[in-house]
Amino acid sequence: MIDPTLETKFNQHINKEIYSSYLYLSMAAWADHTGLRGFSHWMRTQAMEELTHVSRFFDFLTDRDGRARLAAIAEPPQDWSDATALMRDTLNHELEVSRGINELVSLCREHNDHAAGAFLDWFVKEQVEEEAVVKDILDRLNIVKGEGQGLLMIDQELATRALPTYDPTLGWLGNTR
Repeated sequence: MIDPTLETKFNQHINKEIYSSYLYLSMAAWADHTGLRGFSHWMRTQAMEELTHVSRFFDFLTDRDGRARLAAIAEPPQDWSDATALMRDTLNHELEVSRGINELVSLCREHNDHAAGAFLDWFVKEQVEEEAVVKDILDRLNIVKGEGQGLLMIDQELATRALPTYDPTLGWLGNTR
C-alpha cells in the first residue's frame, strides 16, 4: 500500500504531467500557426509522451492500492515571440518537472517507500534526457540566432521525431529524440 501522503503527492504530479501535455499541445498550435511544422510535430509528440508518464503514475498508484484522482488543469500560455522563446519555455518547464520528481524522490526516502523510489528512478533518468534534448535544440537555435536557413534546418530535423509506442507487456514506451 502507498502512504496517503505519497498518494496525494503522486496525484499532484499526475496533474503536472497532464498540464505538461496540455502545454506542449498549446506550443504545437503556436508552431503550426507560425509555419514551423517540425516544431509542431515535436511538440505534439512531446504531448503524447507526457501522457505516457501520466499512465505510468496512474498504474503505479493502482498497483499500490492507491487511487488516481484527477484535478482541473491550468490554462497554458498561448503565444511565444519566436522559436527560441518557445524552446526556452520548454526547457524551463522540464526543469520544473525535474524539481517535482526530485521532491517526490526525497519524500519517498522520508517515508522509506523503496518501491516508490525505485519507480521514480526511471523518471529521474528520463528528466536528464528530456533536459539534454531540449538544451541541445535551444543551443542550436542560439547558434543560428533562431532565424533563416538554420531555423528551417532545425525545423526539418524536429519533424522526424518518432511517436511513443505501446507494448502490451511493457506499456507505453516514450521516444524523446
